[in-house]
Amino acid sequence: MPAVNSVLVVGGGLAGAGTAIHLAQAGVAVDLVEIKPDTAALGSGITLQGNALRELRSLGVWDQVQAAGYAFDVTGIRAPDPHGTVVAEIPDARTGGPDLPAAMGMPRPELARILLDRATEVGVKVRFGTTHNEVHQDADGVDVTFADGSTGRYDLVVGADGIRSWTRRALGVNLETRSVGMGIWRAFGPRPASVTRTDLYYGGPSYIAGYCPTGEDSLYAYIVEDAQDRSALTPEEQLATMKELSGAYHGPWDEIRETLTDPSRVNYTWFETHVLEEPWNRGRVVLIGDAAHTCPPTIAQGGAMALEDAVVLAELLVERSALDQDLWDAFHARRCERARTVVDASNQLAQWQLDHVQGDIPSLMRSIAQLTSQPA
Repeated sequence: MPAVNSVLVVGGGLAGAGTAIHLAQAGVAVDLVEIKPDTAALGSGITLQGNALRELRSLGVWDQVQAAGYAFDVTGIRAPDPHGTVVAEIPDARTGGPDLPAAMGMPRPELARILLDRATEVGVKVRFGTTHNEVHQDADGVDVTFADGSTGRYDLVVGADGIRSWTRRALGVNLETRSVGMGIWRAFGPRPASVTRTDLYYGGPSYIAGYCPTGEDSLYAYIVEDAQDRSALTPEEQLATMKELSGAYHGPWDEIRETLTDPSRVNYTWFETHVLEEPWNRGRVVLIGDAAHTCPPTIAQGGAMALEDAVVLAELLVERSALDQDLWDAFHARRCERARTVVDASNQLAQWQLDHVQGDIPSLMRSIAQLTSQPA
């Protein structure tokens, strides 16, 4: 018998949907609330490495993910010269196992739709456009009041509501989320035939200019600069700024730049980071995913860490018979140090770029690949 019979999951991203699916498949009654109005609002593009694909397969959605995404096994490094010259082609480690691609790009809203459709299929009750207003717990459960006035009582609440987690604030958990010092422009658009993998351009006027195919007909492109306040720019000015920055990069970028015509498909955010010290739970409320740890996307492991949190938490809740300290100790032993190692590596790579230091990037990436090739 599982350690819980009823669970509220707050947040419909990778961590929340993954937790909900695993628990519902085991017979647990799960409600999931997402403050955004629908899956279309859940991001632009995402790169998924092998360990993320491994967890998606365990959720029963690999066939849909494979059909919707774009897989590749090599990362290219290009020069910021007039030709976008390829200077290196680096085979990516198949951290999910030999029968899965090394990496895959896909539209984040499509991944969210696949996961939430799967959640509904296995019995999760999904509600968009709401979240909780109040959370009060006692020794036996958690009473929740939602923004729409409804209420519920649960054995456990899982706060998977992202970097600005309202659940974390409701618990009174103080966590410093700091800027790494970089800002990233992202654009989502059509995939030129020349783009068949992720390529990274280091140098030029920006730290990185890259792109990732997300499907047969789509990609997301990105440029990383010093973090600055871009909030006063209109959507049209944001588009013009990204196109101007991209002018220093060539090869496939010349084709991509011509497709950058829709201001609504361009956004700008800062790289931010935090790690919550153990414990991640306060009684019967636990934080996972970006609510507990977030890293800049320098090694593309944020989504994978969120999925791993979900799988480990759900596995323990299903295997154990009591929601006790032994369960929480086991959860923290499997997740805290692993997540911290990934966040630290992401921040280290960002700092090398900020300092224009030629750090040992291959060794760093091999260490992360070795870590993430092992099950969470």
